[in-house]
Amino acid sequence: MGISNESSERYRLSDANYWPRVGLIIPTLNAGATWTTSLAAIIEQRLKPYATLVVDSESTDETASFAQSAGFEVVSIERSKFNHGGTRQWAADRLADCEIIVYLTQDAILANELALSEIVKCFVDSEVAVAYGRQLPHYGATPIAAYSRIYNYGPQTQKKNASIAEKIGSKVFFCSNSFAAYRRSVLVDLGGFRGDLILGEDMEFAARAIKAGYANVYCAAAAVYHSHDYTLKQTFNRYFDIGVFDAENSWMRERFGSHDGEGVRFVGSELKYLLREGAAQVPLAMFLTIAKWLGYRLGRYHRFLPRKLKMALSMSASYWR
Repeated sequence: MGISNESSERYRLSDANYWPRVGLIIPTLNAGATWTTSLAAIIEQRLKPYATLVVDSESTDETASFAQSAGFEVVSIERSKFNHGGTRQWAADRLADCEIIVYLTQDAILANELALSEIVKCFVDSEVAVAYGRQLPHYGATPIAAYSRIYNYGPQTQKKNASIAEKIGSKVFFCSNSFAAYRRSVLVDLGGFRGDLILGEDMEFAARAIKAGYANVYCAAAAVYHSHDYTLKQTFNRYFDIGVFDAENSWMRERFGSHDGEGVRFVGSELKYLLREGAAQVPLAMFLTIAKWLGYRLGRYHRFLPRKLKMALSMSASYWR
């Protein structure tokens, strides 16, 4: 699929006045009811990807056939072989002739026709290795789910590099694989995504890129609709995995600072928001906070737990196999 010239916006990447070759990668598994909406939003983009690759983990619904009907390349992998970092790197290796690699999760819907072009424009700055977009809550999201997006994805774009790491701590490497773009040459030079991570391959790479002198940009102008209404169990499982990630990658906190205080700030601001927008959800929010704390603490000390128990506590049971 060729690059569109429909947009009147032009910009410089390196020394040439042109849109770079953009590769779009979407991992999928039984994408569900929102998938056709996600596909339509991609098709409507002003900037057409040079290549769109859907990596499907043996879906049993029509995920793959819908993507093929949209004109996208679909490759199938064994569900048991999926790995957050390893699979994304494998897909990036297939798109060797692309300059910018954009990753989108199946449940993230591009918010408008300029979302892709806005995130790609971040790479005009040669210091930028990573850029990630703003996440807006899905229509109908609960106040709890909505506030998570409001808190973490504000209206101001921010360039984050080593020079401001002392000021913002662990936020310097915060990223999200739901909608993120990478300069492929830097991705290759720094060894790509690691395949031995339970999650967080986006943040781990962003941290390495910043350490190497590059920048991570939060692009508020590039937005997707993406939010989750997790149950208590899903929340516990998710934060167990986050705890495992932090335990296995302690160098990131040691280099850029801990994010423990961020959780306390979030809880306080969430409570104020819910009292104003959805007071009935305050008790659930408190239980979710407890689930997050317990899951995270157990994840941090996962080395002391038997493997079968870790599989039961994790959102990524296959990681422990």
